[in-house]
Amino acid sequence: MKTRTIERTRLVPHTVDGITEMVLDREKIEVPQPPRDWDHIVRTAVTIGAALLVTVSLAWTTTSIGALLAMSVVAVVAYGAAVAFDATWIMCMGVEWLLRYDPDRAALAKKAGHASLAVSMGAVFAHGYLTGQLVVGVVGALVSALAKGGWTIAMRVHARPLDPRTQQWVTKRRATVDGQLAMIPIRRELQRGEALVDAEQHALGAGADAGSGPGSADPDHSGQRADSPDPDPQPAATGPMTIKDAVRTALDSGIRDPDRVLAYVRKVADANAKPETVSRYVRLAG
Repeated sequence: MKTRTIERTRLVPHTVDGITEMVLDREKIEVPQPPRDWDHIVRTAVTIGAALLVTVSLAWTTTSIGALLAMSVVAVVAYGAAVAFDATWIMCMGVEWLLRYDPDRAALAKKAGHASLAVSMGAVFAHGYLTGQLVVGVVGALVSALAKGGWTIAMRVHARPLDPRTQQWVTKRRATVDGQLAMIPIRRELQRGEALVDAEQHALGAGADAGSGPGSADPDHSGQRADSPDPDPQPAATGPMTIKDAVRTALDSGIRDPDRVLAYVRKVADANAKPETVSRYVRLAG
């Protein structure tokens, strides 16, 4: 029986000067070597072979179709565009692999891959036909077909078919998770919209409040209800006032309380009016 050497690490107690600590102890031991997994080796070889076929096909198709397109456009642009022919069906096969547990969604990628392959093969054949090398065109077109066939076989090697009931269970679970993932950007979009609405409402509210300042048609926004038993009359302001004019207007309107006079002056004349200045004008007016 074949064996292989492995290193095992474990914690063991070690005492020095009466003090014990747990330290790492490494030892090499021989364990039986498992038999070679030929299934895994062959599966890996098939996958590598399919990848090589796809690479060769991409190189050949790009060269052939690039030469065809270079008859009409700049070579750099022609060869860049030629990459799209094989890259399209390769991309479709990648999507088909990702959706291998969702046959309904994978069907579209499969059909698109076949159509893209036909277009690519036709373009390679056209290049051979136009250059007078019909056989080269036919054989070159088959390169892409062989590459796609090899990759399809490799995908079948890795595939894990599901029975109908399990497929339905997977579909339902995926739909639930997909719905939760879809709600993430939707909630984010709704939150941005709500924030914009709140900002707009605050802006409109601020504009309404600003309309109650000096020069507005109706400055009486004291918040006093019309049916209040003790209304607080506010004199109308017809335009910008000085502190002296505001004091005189307040006194003429029957406002005698110093704090109310100061509040009125700050409202219609100067928001930073000093109490002593207002008091002096009140004494002068009295």
